Amino acid sequence: MLSPYRVLDLTDEGSLICGQILGDLGADVIVIEPPDGARARRQGPFRNDERHPDRSLNWWALNRNKRGVTLDLRSDAGRERFRDLVRGADFVLESFAPGYLDGLGLGYAELSAINPRLVMVSITPFGQVGPKSGWAASDLTVWAASAANIMSGDADRPPVSIAVPQAYLHAGAEAAVGALIAHAARERDGVGQHVDVSAQTAAMMSTQATVLAHGWADSETKRLSGGVNFGGLPLKFVNPAKDGFVSVTFLFGSAIGPFSRRLMEVMCEEGVVDEATRDKDWINYTTLILSGQEPPSELLRCLDAVAQFTSTHTKNELFKMSMERGLLIVPVASIEDVVNSEQLAGRDFWQRVEHPELGETYTYPGVHAKLGGTPLTTRRRAPLLGEHSDEIAGESLRTAVASVAAPSSRALPLAGVKVLEFTWVIAGPWGTRYFADYGATVIKVESTTKVDTLRTIAPYKDHVPGPERSAAYATVNAGKLGLTLNLTHPKGHEVAMKLAAWADVVTESFAPGAMTKFGFDYESLRKVNPSLIMLSSCLNGQSGPHRDLAGFGTMGQQIAGFGAIVGWPDRPPAGAPGAYTDYIAPKFTAATILAALDHRRRTGEGQYIDFSQGEASTHFLAPAILDYTVNGNVLNRRGNASPDYAPHGVFPAAGDDCWIAIAVTTDDEWAGLCRVITALGGDARFSTMESRLANQEPLETAIADWTRTRDVEEIESVLQAERVPVHRLTTTIDAFSDPQLAAREHLITVDHGEFGPVPVENSRMRFSETPAHVTSAGPTFGQHNQQVLTEILGLDEEEFIELLAEGVLA
Repeated sequence: MLSPYRVLDLTDEGSLICGQILGDLGADVIVIEPPDGARARRQGPFRNDERHPDRSLNWWALNRNKRGVTLDLRSDAGRERFRDLVRGADFVLESFAPGYLDGLGLGYAELSAINPRLVMVSITPFGQVGPKSGWAASDLTVWAASAANIMSGDADRPPVSIAVPQAYLHAGAEAAVGALIAHAARERDGVGQHVDVSAQTAAMMSTQATVLAHGWADSETKRLSGGVNFGGLPLKFVNPAKDGFVSVTFLFGSAIGPFSRRLMEVMCEEGVVDEATRDKDWINYTTLILSGQEPPSELLRCLDAVAQFTSTHTKNELFKMSMERGLLIVPVASIEDVVNSEQLAGRDFWQRVEHPELGETYTYPGVHAKLGGTPLTTRRRAPLLGEHSDEIAGESLRTAVASVAAPSSRALPLAGVKVLEFTWVIAGPWGTRYFADYGATVIKVESTTKVDTLRTIAPYKDHVPGPERSAAYATVNAGKLGLTLNLTHPKGHEVAMKLAAWADVVTESFAPGAMTKFGFDYESLRKVNPSLIMLSSCLNGQSGPHRDLAGFGTMGQQIAGFGAIVGWPDRPPAGAPGAYTDYIAPKFTAATILAALDHRRRTGEGQYIDFSQGEASTHFLAPAILDYTVNGNVLNRRGNASPDYAPHGVFPAAGDDCWIAIAVTTDDEWAGLCRVITALGGDARFSTMESRLANQEPLETAIADWTRTRDVEEIESVLQAERVPVHRLTTTIDAFSDPQLAAREHLITVDHGEFGPVPVENSRMRFSETPAHVTSAGPTFGQHNQQVLTEILGLDEEEFIELLAEGVLA
């Protein structure tokens, strides 16, 4: 889809996934490395444990569909060659420290003078400006800053991170979306701009809006191994099976409550619970608990009963039961289980990629979506160091499209784009939130009779549950128009078809086949709108033996392999934060839709996108997957330890449940740490990175003894002064006083239809010319019914009242 465009990729580490996503979407991506190679090449795992720059599986995982060159940007010749490439480029991606490229004469101001159409995307730990923009950072410390780290782990031990570093992957995927939004503005206006991506705020999506709890006057979310403690409700998902662990989504509300009722029916049949327990009001159970009508001890008793039930069955028995009885139970999958998944095999997900330099072919994760019109493909493996330097040097210099003078006032990048949304909960709606932020008209269709599960999820306004009181719903759906519509009513069907004819994009996340039953499948909709782009998003995709598995991100993180690798080696899996795959999927869906819109602009062709949340999310575990398919190694839980760096952990600080993340990745950082904790420098066990990796337990004990008597502000101050990556594990209270988030205006106040001003999250990116504009909190039920039907569809007042009277708008 993006084949006309060239991308110059200067990023490193997890940020490299940005160029890979654009390459998977068809762009010509050239990754540019220093002569000794990118840092990512020196990070494991390695093929056959051979520490060679061309054998890093981390590098392989993030650089397929790219060509590679080496340039020394510190030299005059290297800079001049880079400027030549910029003249013909459409995008430059970079992840240097703020100001580094400016110091080389290669900042956005200089490059845009060479090529005014250039879109430049900068990915940094905290963004280009603000009091923390220059902080020393690592993936671990950014994850701590995002407020996601504090959510995972056992209550009696330090919070834990995911064994495959995630923060820069979130930033890189976010950057792909930002690049394509800026591209849309460029194609309309003729000039590019600079996009500033903060890894802290990109990864903050993983809090599922619990970061807003303080601003909504609700309780802080506390970690719970295998689950989460939402406002005092211990919601445990991971439970024992005879041969491992399973995830049971035992939640409440009109959407999930029926699943919990069926679970209790099965448990009653097996004698695990009595009829009174089976017959509890599982729809309204959250309200019963929070109002005091049902004591918390009853919830704990029911959770214990669930664990008792699962422990008497194998993982396969429970999964079969889940499919047959309509339950929300999936195995906690290891990396080996993921690679051998019957569902992924049934979808032909895995790709065999040739490595001719090794005479081998290896199994890789496949492309992130199945497209009907322009299928995505894996065209090449990751480049060897400098592999295409001669090839690209021999190519004729590419000439960019001539630029035009920028309009005096630029509209938002996606102004005029029309999105009709039938998605719910998180993964789908957060994908369309990008469109609303940047000017598209997004109409969210929902029902008052089958309430969106997200409306039932904390944080709540003033700790009181209710369908209009969810901070998560308010932020995930900010800026959208809300329409309540009964799709089973003939006139509701008629309204939906008119909206489909109006839309550029339709998104849906019903179970496979549901849209066909409604008469809203792609073939039906394209009859009224031949150039329509339609995305169907669900846990497993539209095909395969497990396509009908109803599921949420709590299950998605388990079947994708995340849950099994979070926690301590001597404890059961703790799991990633919340519905973790729901925080990865939106970045892939948004980027894919944006590429499809650009393809349609050039060709007039729409298309259908079959999106599996589980499949796309495996790309955030790709190094571990390759370690299994190439080396046969299965990654397991390892707390916060890193195979490459030490110290690398979360340490206690003074105060109640206060923690600090510290990661040392270079000799200079180690020297800085030793200047602060002087006892470390005189211990021979810690003199080299190799010796520190071999002596992590005494090393971490020594650091913890120093940190536990100091508050987080002091630790951050003294270590940042020595350029040591450090950051407190941010809580919701910390977030509202974080000067960096304030400088980026990440937590903003907008109007809510019922409560007036409330805080929501802003866009996670900053655009130099066309910044996001968040207009309102997520809509209350039917808040924009009249606006949508009369102003957009053109119905008159009498027709609107008739629909209202006949119960169509319900």
